[in-house]
Amino acid sequence: QVQLVESGGGLVQPGGALRLSCAASGIMFSINTMGWYRQAPGKQRELVATINSGGGTNYAYSVKGRFTVSRDNPKKMVYLQMNSLKPEDTAVYYCYTYLPGYRPYWGQGTQVTVSS
Repeated sequence: QVQLVESGGGLVQPGGALRLSCAASGIMFSINTMGWYRQAPGKQRELVATINSGGGTNYAYSVKGRFTVSRDNPKKMVYLQMNSLKPEDTAVYYCYTYLPGYRPYWGQGTQVTVSS
């Protein structure tokens, strides 16, 4: 059974930082692509960042230079370091995993609110 459990969300002021964590189980973590999506109120879920099994990363244009995705294979953890946060980053952030030939999975999400 695949489980992705996010943590680290919260309320932060504009310009602040947060680090999201995702604990994965039930997958061959080291070979899966991992990442983060987000969904703001009234908007579609969108890709934020991914990191593949080789450590290659991909970012949405809106977060490039501000967010960093990383993974710890032995711990089966994936992280999203978010710096210089903006109000438009407010959303529910979902951990994501994908392996070619299999369906993707998302966690339950963690709320990030950027407001003064």
